[in-house]
Amino acid sequence: MDPVAGVHISPHAIANCAGPAPGWEQLELWKYGFRMEWKPSTFFQGRPPPYVMTTDGWMRITEKDKQGWTKLSGALAQPPFTQDLARATFWCPPHPPEVEVNADTVPYMQVYKQYQPDVWTEELLEMTLFDLVDEYLESEPLKVHAAYLAELEVAHGHFEGMAIPAFCGIVTFAYVDRAVGPRGGMHGYYHALIRCAIAHGAVLRTCCPVKEIIVSNGRAVGVRLRDDAVSGDKTILANKGVISAIDIKQTFLKLIGPHYLDASFIQRIKDVSLQGGGLYHSQFLTREPFRYRPKFRAAWGRKGTFYGGIYPCDSREIYFEHIADELGRSGKTSVPPDRAMWLIVGSGNYNPTALQCTRPDRCLEGPMDIMVPMPEHRIEDPDALKKIRDEVNAYMREALSQVVDNVDSNNVVSQWAGTPYDSEFRNTGLLGGAWSGIRPCRDQWWSQRPVPELSRYRTPIDGLYLCHQTSGHPGGLCLMAIPYNLMHILIEDEIAEPGDWWYPSPWYIPEEGKVPAIPRSR
Repeated sequence: MDPVAGVHISPHAIANCAGPAPGWEQLELWKYGFRMEWKPSTFFQGRPPPYVMTTDGWMRITEKDKQGWTKLSGALAQPPFTQDLARATFWCPPHPPEVEVNADTVPYMQVYKQYQPDVWTEELLEMTLFDLVDEYLESEPLKVHAAYLAELEVAHGHFEGMAIPAFCGIVTFAYVDRAVGPRGGMHGYYHALIRCAIAHGAVLRTCCPVKEIIVSNGRAVGVRLRDDAVSGDKTILANKGVISAIDIKQTFLKLIGPHYLDASFIQRIKDVSLQGGGLYHSQFLTREPFRYRPKFRAAWGRKGTFYGGIYPCDSREIYFEHIADELGRSGKTSVPPDRAMWLIVGSGNYNPTALQCTRPDRCLEGPMDIMVPMPEHRIEDPDALKKIRDEVNAYMREALSQVVDNVDSNNVVSQWAGTPYDSEFRNTGLLGGAWSGIRPCRDQWWSQRPVPELSRYRTPIDGLYLCHQTSGHPGGLCLMAIPYNLMHILIEDEIAEPGDWWYPSPWYIPEEGKVPAIPRSR
């Protein structure tokens, strides 16, 4: 998105938690122009940040913090098992309903039992992220930093039973150069994916919104396009199945008529909680790079470089003040700006060969994100924040000024901001104003996400499958996780017949009576 010539902003499109994804190698995306920088120093380690921001300045993490973090992430094992841990947590479909979910069957528990048995305990399935880091880390600011980053990536730090998914969301974030990620951002990744699909025979139609999913005798048989679709033929029939790449609420409440679904099922879809918080983000076009205040400069040793960070991480008391606003109140935040929690990606993170701003004498800083109540909290006016955008933007600048000393009119040329509701319109099918979509808690996770009978991506409509980032497992920023997991189900149902490139998750359990998605057994 280029708001002005020479300035490329990518809100929500610089983060990539998919470094461990099997899809990079399976789809051979490098053949189709995809480029991404993996960092060898962090690839198998998932290291914590060397410093964490507090109101007193940067806090250096301790040796115990490093040891605890790398032990949990699998870096201290021989061989390291970080990739296995991430894939077991995210890139594995939920088990069939006949398999009991317990400490012996949850995939990431199996990884710990095999590689790091002294970490394995049944209590892991009950822990919050705070419970976990309290046991292995010692510095409170690092714990708060982890909780806030997990909230942005996967799950909140205080959600029971979400300790390992929340922690793994942070770890996978370190697999690649997080500020550059795919060259060209998610745009570059998406175009490589499109080229790959076309090379394998796919046909893509643009400007062709779908009006309804056609159902005949209880089976999805195609889609009907809206009257304003550019395609002449408004009916597209399916010869194998239909995959919905939009969220569950639009799929079942808008694209399928109520006469095809049980009333109790429709009510359960309506009741799926979105209360995970929304993102209010800003990008700043400046005359010169942001500059740390003196107490934040010394830690990095390069005074002219602005890296950003998460602030303030002093204590979980601040975190819970923030959470109370995000999840418990409606309207603008009540936390004073000097205690507001935020994250900003500074210009110092970007690779000089992948500049976000090419205008002379200008610099782009951001995105800066703050979590706020998601727009559906305001049923009567979901776009309420937009009406007070100037006020909220001023709040963001004052919050940022606690760390940066040149957030002022002399330096800031433009501030482009987006509310959670803006994000729902800008990003295809984004639900709840954040990439986590439905509430990422134990009641809506893995074999429960979004509801148990939909957790393996099948639906009550025969031949209709779900594949949307905000409502399936795992959701969030784990690219290619849902399609990879769905592939197991499509093979079981004899919808897909992949070639030699395919390999399933090592923790995948076939459903009884189905065709196993394991090549050697087919």
